[in-house]
Amino acid sequence: MTNRLANETSPYLLQHAHNPVDWYPWGSEAFAKAKAENKPVFLSVGYSACHWCHVMERESFESAEIAAILNELFVSIKVDREERPDVDSIYMEAVQLMTGHGGWPMSVFLTPDGAPFYAGTYFPPDDRHGMPGFRRVLAHVADAFRHRQEDVRGAAQEVVSAIGGSLRAATGRESGGVTSAALQQAVERLAQNYDRVHGGFGGAPKFPPSMTLDFLMQMDGGREIVVNTLTKMARGGMYDQIGGGFHRYSVDARWLVPHFEKMLYDNALLARLYTRAWQWTKDPFFARIANEILGYVQREMTSPDGGFYSSQDADSEGEEGKFYVWSRREVLDVLGADEGRIFCALYDITESGNWEGHNILNVPRDPEAVAADLGITIERLNEIAARGKCKLYGVRAERVAPGRDDKILTGWNGWMLAAFAEAKLAFGRYEDVVRANAEFLLRRNGKRTDRIAGLLEDYSGAAWGLVLAYEATHERRYLDAARQLVDEIVNRFADEENGGFFDTAIDHEKLITRPKDVFDNATPSGNSVTCDLLLRMAVLFGEETYARLATRAIDAVWPLAERYPSGFGFLLGVAAWRLGQPKEIALTGAGIAAFERVIGETYLPHRILVAGEQSASLPLMEGRPHDRTMAYVCQGYACQEPTADPERLRELLE
Repeated sequence: MTNRLANETSPYLLQHAHNPVDWYPWGSEAFAKAKAENKPVFLSVGYSACHWCHVMERESFESAEIAAILNELFVSIKVDREERPDVDSIYMEAVQLMTGHGGWPMSVFLTPDGAPFYAGTYFPPDDRHGMPGFRRVLAHVADAFRHRQEDVRGAAQEVVSAIGGSLRAATGRESGGVTSAALQQAVERLAQNYDRVHGGFGGAPKFPPSMTLDFLMQMDGGREIVVNTLTKMARGGMYDQIGGGFHRYSVDARWLVPHFEKMLYDNALLARLYTRAWQWTKDPFFARIANEILGYVQREMTSPDGGFYSSQDADSEGEEGKFYVWSRREVLDVLGADEGRIFCALYDITESGNWEGHNILNVPRDPEAVAADLGITIERLNEIAARGKCKLYGVRAERVAPGRDDKILTGWNGWMLAAFAEAKLAFGRYEDVVRANAEFLLRRNGKRTDRIAGLLEDYSGAAWGLVLAYEATHERRYLDAARQLVDEIVNRFADEENGGFFDTAIDHEKLITRPKDVFDNATPSGNSVTCDLLLRMAVLFGEETYARLATRAIDAVWPLAERYPSGFGFLLGVAAWRLGQPKEIALTGAGIAAFERVIGETYLPHRILVAGEQSASLPLMEGRPHDRTMAYVCQGYACQEPTADPERLRELLE
């Protein structure tokens, strides 16, 4: 037996297609039924790589008894948060307002009009550890809706009125605006929460602070914070030492034990960050990590037509992390006694294990110190490590792999395209990946998936990726497509009254409120990426209107960003761009590869690059002949003397 979710395309929804619960996908059919039968709606939101979502499914949604209660007393809707972040963001704010915290699985009870009146996250099937059981919750909610419906609707309306209220109040405060002093104060406030021992910020759990670290690099502040955090994260168990790529977060303060799911967006932001960190420090370790992340995405997360998949599950064979952990005996059997002993010393592999009797590979000590203790050279250690990882990857490939969510989201693809494009310039690789994904995005035309209209995140993410793909390949079509997407954002998503941009277009499905997310949390907000794009477009096309729109959008949320800098890492970097003066670089002629190498090796956080005859009509190319191989550098309304010498270009950029 299947339910209505069998007709969906989301892997997460399809996971629930055989539940005895009579699930509906999000849409008018479910709410029409709720209104006709005067029943409350049970809204369950999650995603395919969410461990506790799987637990609640096994315990409750596969239970015939609980399903019978849901089917009799409620209309049940299942939503993939990655497919519908607009729906997710509205009801997550409601959950946080009502409970003081949030997370997934998200469990919200709505009136037939979609207004939330009771909420939580994971519920066990029965009372456990001070948590109410799902059976008891269902009985309580159904009784309240049946016998106190007027009170329920009144409470729901209060919640709807409050959604977005805190943001509107906060953004209405007076602010001194973006100044160098304000940005420096943000650096100092971020540094106050720095973990000097393990890197990162705060205690457990720890999420990779990609955008915050990128901002600190742009400000050339907190060098020790950035270098230590990036090093500790990449040596920890949160990083997949065998296959590359980062897991979602660390459950401890020292980056050892991850929550084992892998998300495309984390790896997009981190690959770009490690690339830029290599440009900043010239540490080859950072270059290695960037390339390992991108290699993982190429092997395991790329579709045949050039798109990038969304995530990989934390669980395999019903156990979290089983695919990734090792025993010492397994390693010795694969690598042999001698090389196995050396490999185990480097990667903290012991008989007793470092997590529930198993070993999560990590590098707690400097490899140089390990080599010295073992009496071998660092070159020998690195050789054994590389060979061992290759052999263990082959053995691991024979295991039952975690499930992969092969849903393709436009915004997330744009962020990963940006990472590959930056890496193409930095390392001279990946042009085929950049072109394949850029062409894929051009075919999607703003859609989240083949069935869902695009959100601000999708338009801005795709445009951002395409702009950087243009810089990497000089394919003018990518830049023109990005500008078209930006103009659509301005025309269809703009908040004319308050500045900035809504998450949904003006012609989007009507929800209980029009969401507008400005925080850079696990991912950059659509507002932040749009501001970055507008500043780029202002320079690329000589249109000051774009810069004015970006300035108004930044100013609209700046009071919040000043108070909570950790929630605005990407926006702070954009504000630094606006306040500073980007390098404007133009390359002409046929032999520009040497110039590109110099640009790719140089840390230029605020950079505009144009090149090629296709770009002849752009303002930065005006009056520059294309029959000579030359580099032109301008900054702050002043241009340096053109040069044909790559080393002179390096001097001009530095």
